[in-house]
Amino acid sequence: MFLGFAVADVILWRNVHLSAGILAAVTVLWFLFEVVEYHFVTLLCHALITIMLVTFILYNGAALIDRTPPKIPQSILSEHTFREVALTFHAKLSNSLSILHHIACGKDLKLFLLAIAFLWIVSVIGSYCSSLSLLYFGFLCIFTLPVLYERYEHDVDYLANRGNRDLKKMYRKLDSKVLNKIPRGPVKKDKKNK
Repeated sequence: MFLGFAVADVILWRNVHLSAGILAAVTVLWFLFEVVEYHFVTLLCHALITIMLVTFILYNGAALIDRTPPKIPQSILSEHTFREVALTFHAKLSNSLSILHHIACGKDLKLFLLAIAFLWIVSVIGSYCSSLSLLYFGFLCIFTLPVLYERYEHDVDYLANRGNRDLKKMYRKLDSKVLNKIPRGPVKKDKKNK
């Protein structure tokens, strides 16, 4: 439960320094991969080279200035922590696949059609931009929309209600002027009801 509060604090910018740091890091990664066209393997190798050089300089430079060399931990990530992360990931993945299976079975037709429509819209948007840009746009939406909604909640609710009323009014107009004028065949009565 604590992790949920920490994520909410970051997304709602209650911890400004951490939120800004995460947004800056993701923006730099997007810039490197999308604009500069840097490759992930190259970035990973350069980061490891830098870490190894800094460690080498710190370890060997400590002897030159008569300081004790830094102690490098034997185990950076404990087995217990790794197992917890793996079990949590497995549980979330199993739950997600179960939900997808339930939707794909078509037991709830409205939810099935909404999922198909959503995936189709994402595929159309994805054909016009790269996957990384799409992920970055999604990240920006997740990072900015909740805090904007929290700040301007009354204005957004007012505009949403007004838009909902306008859409209902347009549908009634469409229904009365177009849909009701479509000729329909005679209604067949069941023989059981006679």
